Amino acid sequence: MGVYTFVCRSSGGEWTGKQHKEGDLEASAASTYELQRKLVQTVLSTDSSGGVQSSFSFVCPNSAVFQVIVGGAALVGGGGVAAAASGGAAPAAEAAAPAEEKKAEKEESEDEDLGFSLFDD
Repeated sequence: MGVYTFVCRSSGGEWTGKQHKEGDLEASAASTYELQRKLVQTVLSTDSSGGVQSSFSFVCPNSAVFQVIVGGAALVGGGGVAAAASGGAAPAAEAAAPAEEKKAEKEESEDEDLGFSLFDD
């Protein structure tokens, strides 16, 4: 699994993305959309070991951070697969269900204690 982080900046109508810290991967394009596509292709030309996830976040109007994650079956589905595969998700879900039921019962009982009804004359 590889994680590639890029610092992206806009200058003179062109966006550039340079790999942060490690490596020398970079690309440039006229729009953020094109830049993201080019950076993903650049990463895949270096590391094509599995599925790809990416995330683009503006820091300010002229700069952003773009991250590309390659490989790792647990990443498919946003990380939820890893929790389900380990068996840790089922007991947590079972423990949460009674708490949610108690909360719903408490809310219902609070509504009943108002002493009036919408349909009273």
